[in-house]
Amino acid sequence: MSQITAKTPWKDFMGEVPMHLDYFEGSMFEAVEKVAKQYPNQIAFDFMGKSTTYRQMIMEIERCAKALKTIGIRENDKVTIAMPNCPQAIFLFYAVNLVGAIANMIHPLSAEKEIEFYLNESESVLAITLDQFYDKFERIRQNTKVVNIVIASVKDALSKPIKAGYMLTAGRKIEKIPADAPVLMWKDFLRLSRSCFYKTYKVERHGSDPAVILYSGGTTGTTKGIVLTNRNFNALGQQIVATNPMFRPGDKMLAAMPLFHGFGLGVCVHSMLSQGGRCILIPRFTPKSYAKQITKYRCNFIAGVPTLYEALLRLPGMERADFSSLKGVFSGGDSLSIELKKKFDKFLYDHKAVIQVREGYGTTETVTACCLTPPHMHKEGSIGIPFPDTYIKIVEPGTDKELPYGEEGEILLAGPTVMKEYMKHPDETANTLRTHADGLTWVYTGDLGSMDSEGFVFFKGRAKRMIISSGYNVYPAQIENIIDAHEAVQMSCVIGVPDAYKMQKVKAFVKLNPGFEANDETKQAILAHCAKHVAKYAMPYDVEFRDELPKTLVGKVAYRILEEEELAKIAQAS
Repeated sequence: MSQITAKTPWKDFMGEVPMHLDYFEGSMFEAVEKVAKQYPNQIAFDFMGKSTTYRQMIMEIERCAKALKTIGIRENDKVTIAMPNCPQAIFLFYAVNLVGAIANMIHPLSAEKEIEFYLNESESVLAITLDQFYDKFERIRQNTKVVNIVIASVKDALSKPIKAGYMLTAGRKIEKIPADAPVLMWKDFLRLSRSCFYKTYKVERHGSDPAVILYSGGTTGTTKGIVLTNRNFNALGQQIVATNPMFRPGDKMLAAMPLFHGFGLGVCVHSMLSQGGRCILIPRFTPKSYAKQITKYRCNFIAGVPTLYEALLRLPGMERADFSSLKGVFSGGDSLSIELKKKFDKFLYDHKAVIQVREGYGTTETVTACCLTPPHMHKEGSIGIPFPDTYIKIVEPGTDKELPYGEEGEILLAGPTVMKEYMKHPDETANTLRTHADGLTWVYTGDLGSMDSEGFVFFKGRAKRMIISSGYNVYPAQIENIIDAHEAVQMSCVIGVPDAYKMQKVKAFVKLNPGFEANDETKQAILAHCAKHVAKYAMPYDVEFRDELPKTLVGKVAYRILEEEELAKIAQAS
């Protein structure tokens, strides 16, 4: 690589965080194994009341790896894992890595056709899921290359008293899998490990080898598999700990973000397990269960999307909750409005926490976060500064022309967590990953932002979410920020609606706070509030009240669904 000449205005504002790190060049499994040798008796994770030590976890991973080898999984095979955050998912994720295969991580609640797409796109030969999702897989199996399906059950991972309760409640609703079903049940799968000749199951893998496939819309909005390497994940783990100097081995992270998402898998699970942390696994997220686990386990770190923090604010019975154990609260995955940050910081303070929310930013093309507000200083509206060895620059969209500080353009990222490629999309890979004269390969994010002279980055919105009204650029996230500041508003979503005269006009969808009525008076009050803060061309022409705003699988507001609904209305009317 040629000498790096990228600008680093943030270097004087990193506090205790180093600019550069020495990265581990082995596999993800080896990174975790190294920590397990250091802290064999420390707890690696907790699941519904049952704790697993690092030593036990490594033994289970090796058992799963032997079983995978016995059923024919070989180097570079793709294995689909469609599981919630549970022990079997952790064991399998690292076992797949240990035998040199690639983990294809998908949402277990995906629709049948989506599952079929993920299996075929990745050319998976094995799928692993829970008993309650068996039917979906069985119905589309013949259209894929899947040879085996392994079926696990939540009950297999529970302690005896909790298992009894589970079988009387949630477990009763799960349909029994037919005795002759062409699947391997979890216990039978594990038994196969005995047939594996010792030592032949471990495959040597390097940092640059592909390890994980995650899915994202990328900059074009069409679903693509993002191929990530061992180095991508291991570097992220080291960066997360480096940017949090208060972290100590044994610190507890609440892992409620799902494993099929870079945030959940990269930050909440692998960063902890590769650095000696302890994960509190939450299989099914509800704000109530989340709040309960923070206090029950005295968690030190929590990470989530803004809608999660919004939900915690509204939770009844939180008066006595003690959050004094928290060392870090991270928000990412979507824009955190200035108003919500203020409200949640106050909530933390009122519940004995001595820290504030730190906003971060990243894309699945860089696993997840690559930029974070430092612990010692923050700037209102900023998503922070880059991680060690990570570079950010702002350019004229689509070009390599760097813009002056303070000017708005496209956010570009470079560093050790940058993906290998978009699977089967070489043209899009070439368009998204471009090497510049500064010696770095940059991810063109399609996101808009600016950087100040101290290296703090300000996210302005996704380019593909920009509304062009009468020739002016309108950024929905900015309007949402303003609407959310109104006392009547719990959350909002702003979209562009086709208009013959303006090209697009701005429409707002609003979920009200309890105690406010969805009537014309409230609507006029919100519009009057907007008029004070929003340019005429960016003013919403209408506010529509909704009991709930649609959400994506990761908990972000699904603005695309609202856009499609509006288009359907227009088509019907014409």
